[in-house]
Amino acid sequence: MRLRALLDTDALGLRLLGGEDELDRSVRGVMTTDLRDPSRYLAGGELVLTGLAWRRDANDSEPFVRLLVQAGVAALAAGEAELGDVPDDLVLACARHRLPLFAVHESVAFATITEHVVRQVSGERAGDLAAVVDRHRRMMTSGPAGGGPDVVLDLLGTDLDLRAWVLSPTGRLIAGPKVAGPSLEPETCAKLAAEHLAAARTGRRGPHRVLVGGARYSLFPIRSSGRSPQAARDVRETVLSDWLLAVEADAGDWPEERLDLLQGVTQLIAVERDRRDAARTVRRRLAQEVLELVQTGAAPAEIAARLRVAAPVLLPGLGTAPHWQVVVARVEWEGEQVEGGPVAQSLLEEVLVDPEATGPEPSDRIAVAHAGDEAIALVPLPAVSSEHDGPETGLLADALLQAVREPLSAGLNDDGRLTLGVSAAVHSAEGLRGALEEARHARRVAAARPGRVCAAGHQELASHVLLLPFVPDDVRRAFTARLLDPLKDYDRRHRAELIPTLEAFLDCDGSWTRCATRLHLHVNTLRYRVGRIEQLTGRDLSRLEDKLDFFLALRMS
Repeated sequence: MRLRALLDTDALGLRLLGGEDELDRSVRGVMTTDLRDPSRYLAGGELVLTGLAWRRDANDSEPFVRLLVQAGVAALAAGEAELGDVPDDLVLACARHRLPLFAVHESVAFATITEHVVRQVSGERAGDLAAVVDRHRRMMTSGPAGGGPDVVLDLLGTDLDLRAWVLSPTGRLIAGPKVAGPSLEPETCAKLAAEHLAAARTGRRGPHRVLVGGARYSLFPIRSSGRSPQAARDVRETVLSDWLLAVEADAGDWPEERLDLLQGVTQLIAVERDRRDAARTVRRRLAQEVLELVQTGAAPAEIAARLRVAAPVLLPGLGTAPHWQVVVARVEWEGEQVEGGPVAQSLLEEVLVDPEATGPEPSDRIAVAHAGDEAIALVPLPAVSSEHDGPETGLLADALLQAVREPLSAGLNDDGRLTLGVSAAVHSAEGLRGALEEARHARRVAAARPGRVCAAGHQELASHVLLLPFVPDDVRRAFTARLLDPLKDYDRRHRAELIPTLEAFLDCDGSWTRCATRLHLHVNTLRYRVGRIEQLTGRDLSRLEDKLDFFLALRMS
């Protein structure tokens, strides 16, 4: 459609303030923004709608308009509801850059203009796509009764015969059609998320077309419209937090009208994403307040009082004093400096979601703060009876990353790492400071391990496990070679199984009977093998020091 056509529609309430000679420009989309720099979300040809919340004084208009012109937008429409008349400095800036400027009457909602533009630019479509877009808009803006993204995906299925799902960057299924057949398997979700993250790291624009499990999918990124005005240009700052829309179809031969429609759907779903992110604000603030008290050495009574305030928000309806667990995560990138704290915060919120939780928002019991490049989660656990309370209570490090390792490794590519540490559960405010330090130590142990995605829990902080990762590689190799290489060489030449015998002997705490039973050997045969081990290495397995050296060598090998 042309800009001139917008003025011919009285219901839009548009008044031209400048750019009369440019009204034959084509409009290919619409975007609503109050960011001071929205250029990264613009593809060119958009009608930009703004409420002017970005404008603090007259000096802000010139750089804002310059950015829009550089992005190739078709025109700017400014709402009069916030400031009354459109400021003269904005009118002059648009005139200097030959950018058409409209005023939007305060009685006209931006949604009305958006609906009209989307309907007009999606001319040829399968079925009545104007009705589809209108129903999508109404469903997404009608609050809880509208059903959220699930209803939008149902409409795609019923009106366009497209099966689609909304996935998190870790492959968690956020929303899917309820009336269009079975849902995606978790393995498929993880593979789709991995394909999406890998493609996003290349910088290619979506949709990304992939083949998974014999089916063809097109992946559309869902980018939050609520990012800060200082949103970074580096894809690594958002790649691990953006949702995606997976459509079971090959978009390679789609007409532009259908592609535009799907892009509009991602924008509608982004509204729901922003709404969920806004709901996390209170939990994040509570976590930040508790974290600051813990780190500054506040009195346990003060921390406990803050936890009593947090408990109803984090554990709605339980009515019991929870136990608490601390999880620390860090996302690090090689090369150029990329702020890791917000990335780790968003990612940790996602990783901590229980995939079996029910309800509209399963992360409503997760509070994550960030300090520098470190994200810190305060996870409440329902109080459990004493017979179920023990070292395995709460979150386990390996279990947290088991299902998300594949997609996150793809997103981290060859230049990023995620390391995560988990504390034991504590029962009171007095234990939180120790839990925080414990989680940080566990994360350092994870960071010393190879791999892009690593985690460690409090169970792994035994002295030998804590110290081994920090032994230099050359020292490790020399130590293990000196003790174990003679045994390995002997095993290769004689098939004597001295190494398995040594491992079993140490696991049985030096008990001849138990070790012989485990290996299905006569005790005399076992004594012969142990004697051969001592002869080849010059060690005495009756001495504690030599047993410990062999134990460490086997752990490091």
